[in-house]
Amino acid sequence: MYVIEGEENGFTSIPRSIYWAIVTLTTVGYGDISPKTGLGQMMASLVMVCGYGIIAVPTGIVSAEMVRASRQHEEYKMCPNCNDRFHDTHAVYCKSCGVKFE
Repeated sequence: MYVIEGEENGFTSIPRSIYWAIVTLTTVGYGDISPKTGLGQMMASLVMVCGYGIIAVPTGIVSAEMVRASRQHEEYKMCPNCNDRFHDTHAVYCKSCGVKFE
């Protein structure tokens, strides 16, 4: 970005440009420095998409797997009417069809 945008657009040094890239890639986006040229904005768009692909999406996948793994060790009721599972053991009614548990 230092080469693309230059000092006149706020990218005054290579370390400042690296700071911008890290803030953009991690999807924090403080907004204190931003590209002004078309080429710089296109480069910023690529960095943002890469940030989602490298950090945000894998974080969601890992979190979902951790939740799924933690639920495997819990005990649940199964509804005799609709066969829906994952009701809390203290549930009185089925959360899907409303049938009262016996």
